[in-house]
Amino acid sequence: PKVYFEEWDEPPITGIRWVAELVRIAGGDDVFPERALEPMARDRILADASEVVRRAPDLILGSWCGKKFRPEKVAARPGWDAIPAVRDGELHEIKSPLILQPGPAALTEGVAAIARIIQAWSARQAGVAGRFPA
Repeated sequence: PKVYFEEWDEPPITGIRWVAELVRIAGGDDVFPERALEPMARDRILADASEVVRRAPDLILGSWCGKKFRPEKVAARPGWDAIPAVRDGELHEIKSPLILQPGPAALTEGVAAIARIIQAWSARQAGVAGRFPA
């Protein structure tokens, strides 16, 4: 599936390189691979958040460092109701300590969390009621 990872909400900041790599390992495709190459968050700011609408992710993963991800806030952005992930209720939080800090947690728990979300999405797409541990 196409995955949009949001590291911050105001302004929207896309995921850093290691997050994009973990998304790929877990079976997804980062919708902003060109931005993932930028090491500085300021270079991953989306000046035009409607670019997410154009890239039409199937899943939105949020990990707002230091605050709770609010799917309803993301879904309420102008025009975002056209995004498959928003339409289908596929907005998921991954806790920041599991994914935004480089190190063992990202490589174990972080990638596992992404994989569970992608596997569950894939099962729903296939019409199979999958059971995945939390």
